[in-house]
Amino acid sequence: MDFKRHIDEYLLFLSVEKGLSQSSINSYRQDLLQYEAYLTERKTLDPSRIDTELLITFLKELKQAGKSAKTISRMQSTLKNFHQFLVNDGITTHNPALRLHSIKEAKKLPVYLTVEEMERLLATPDQSVAGIRDRAMMELLYASGLRVSELIDIKTSDLNTDMGYIRIMGKGSKERIVPITDFVGELLEQYIANERLALLKDDDAEELFITNRGRGFTRQGLWKTVKKYELASGIGKNITPHTFRHSFATHLVENGADLRAVQEMLGHSDISTTQIYTQISAVKIREMYKKFHPRK
Repeated sequence: MDFKRHIDEYLLFLSVEKGLSQSSINSYRQDLLQYEAYLTERKTLDPSRIDTELLITFLKELKQAGKSAKTISRMQSTLKNFHQFLVNDGITTHNPALRLHSIKEAKKLPVYLTVEEMERLLATPDQSVAGIRDRAMMELLYASGLRVSELIDIKTSDLNTDMGYIRIMGKGSKERIVPITDFVGELLEQYIANERLALLKDDDAEELFITNRGRGFTRQGLWKTVKKYELASGIGKNITPHTFRHSFATHLVENGADLRAVQEMLGHSDISTTQIYTQISAVKIREMYKKFHPRK
């Protein structure tokens, strides 16, 4: 069996057995194809001949190529899980990734917008069909803290504006209910009744947000849309779709929201992931203290 077949079977396992989203599977595919290209160069495609030293060299080359600690750590995790799958499947008897030392990522506080910057960004789209759709998308991102994959996967049937919530299928196929404000609910109702209808080319399309070609958005398409408004707003920060999620959580914590409630809304399985937003709030308090205290 060739190496690409092993990759395909592992990706099928992640989809069927683990219930991973398509975007997560695509990330695994990208990592494993890069790994497969490296092994091809070294003519070492037999899993039983792959050792820990080979993996260390591969990860070092990624570092030399300028890849971040986060990217390398993700690749290391991918290799560990993939080789364990090969062991469990009887393809090989050892997992060379088990002996790799974990890579510590430098903790960086996420980029977020102030309330004033967010209002400025949300006011940037014009009143065209595409502009109103884009405003609705960004308003929902900020109002809900959704992940990119969650937003583009929303179906019109997931939205309940009467009750003020959206049903979200998150990581690992975990369903959660996310509340939305009356303002955003009304904005979405107007978009569905007008702009979405104007964009539809196929009556069977289920996605809430439709591109100018009548299809659902891709991650790259949403990223490009947000980048367009980043430049138009002149805010001067690196704004991505995920910036809305960070801003959503930061503003809730700054205003005294319960951390467990924020964890639930974000769909974090571990509250330690949510706690980074308390660090942002603490940094902001320290900056304000240094700026305004008379004994600075």
